[in-house]
Amino acid sequence: MKNINEAYLKDKNVILRCDLNVPIKDNKILDDTRIVKSLKTINYILKYANKIIILSHLGRIKNEKDKKNNSLFIVKERLEKLLDKNIGFYDYTCKTKKELNNKIVLFENTRFFDLDNKKESNCSKELSKYFSSFGDIFINDAFGTTHRKNASNYGITKYLPSYKGYLIMEEEQKLKELLYNVNKPFIVILGGKKVEDKIGLINNLIKRVDKFIITGAMSFTFLKAQGYNVGRSIVDESNIRYAKRLLKKYKDKIILIEDCIVSNNSQSIKELRNINEIKDDEIGFDVGPKTIDIYKEILKDANTIFFNGPLGLFENKEFETGTKELINYLKTLNSNIIIGGGDTINAAKKYGLKNAYLSTGGGATLQYLEKGKLKF
Repeated sequence: MKNINEAYLKDKNVILRCDLNVPIKDNKILDDTRIVKSLKTINYILKYANKIIILSHLGRIKNEKDKKNNSLFIVKERLEKLLDKNIGFYDYTCKTKKELNNKIVLFENTRFFDLDNKKESNCSKELSKYFSSFGDIFINDAFGTTHRKNASNYGITKYLPSYKGYLIMEEEQKLKELLYNVNKPFIVILGGKKVEDKIGLINNLIKRVDKFIITGAMSFTFLKAQGYNVGRSIVDESNIRYAKRLLKKYKDKIILIEDCIVSNNSQSIKELRNINEIKDDEIGFDVGPKTIDIYKEILKDANTIFFNGPLGLFENKEFETGTKELINYLKTLNSNIIIGGGDTINAAKKYGLKNAYLSTGGGATLQYLEKGKLKF
């Protein structure tokens, strides 16, 4: 797909697919990063185009109640303030481009169509044609959904000349550095729960890194592969053998935890354990101070750091110390730090990490680092 700079936009109706899937609670937007990051492309299009028609999803739509709780109208209001311009908000009773009376249009949540045989998520040909009927040119700037074949980001490209927006171009450039032009020492910090979701990323990046820190809940699969008792901690049983093979092949690169904060099922008792001291009824919820000190020593001379997945259940104050301390340490570094994944970005913002690039993609970021390309 060509870049937006190569598109002739003058007097055209431009359909722009953004990722405006922002967190909302009690009818308030908690974080407008994705909206803000769409502004560069929107403002560029506005300079030349006749109209700009913005499409986006918000949340998951499984029933009528979900539609009420996931309307993009609140996003429309925030976007109007950021642009200082009026925006027309349209539902899908609109049939032709002649009905669009505003220079800037935001259509309602594209996933509303998922209540009709999942037309959006399954890339319905009928829906793809409908979306494309409102414009002359298509710009995709929704990096966070580039790993999904939806009607509004993939199907529409079959019917209109299509280009990448500035956000996708920026994301590609930053992630490409990790694969092809990384400034070493290069350290990866990989947390989260399931090993299965990140096998492709691990296999691709571990050849390129100096150290690979496996942390968070994911570390217990690797500890069990080494023969440790991990109690009732989260373990991806189907990938124990994979973990064993990886540890054997890359034993000098992989860094696991040395201690952790555990609790029983009720989380009423919190204890510090070395990894050889975990009891049968205990669950690991955070890394311990010895582990954090090891991470700091490894990271102090790093030129490039990729961080995906928190170190513990940081949403709970009892188990936020590991994630919080690591992020506070990252603040002191002059490294090129790239944060990927929604939970990790939430943690970075919660603890005030400013000197890092926040990738807007979750699965899209992981797919790019696994395969070295985007799926459009």
